[in-house]
Amino acid sequence: MFFKKKIEKKTYDKSTKKPIIKASICNGEQVAGFKNIFTGAFEEVMLIKNQDDLAAFKEIYDITEEIEKVY
Repeated sequence: MFFKKKIEKKTYDKSTKKPIIKASICNGEQVAGFKNIFTGAFEEVMLIKNQDDLAAFKEIYDITEEIEKVY
């Protein structure tokens, strides 16, 4: 019998950080993380290989809106 791994919820400061997907034009690699809206600094959180990874990222951080993709 398989058990679904319990996802540990995490938070981020919505007043200073914005969730984004950073995608490579060359190889299509995508990394989910948070961009500081004041400094523009990007904080990597996890590699996105498929839709399941993206769904997990959104669930962990309780993100309901569409995430901007930056190249």
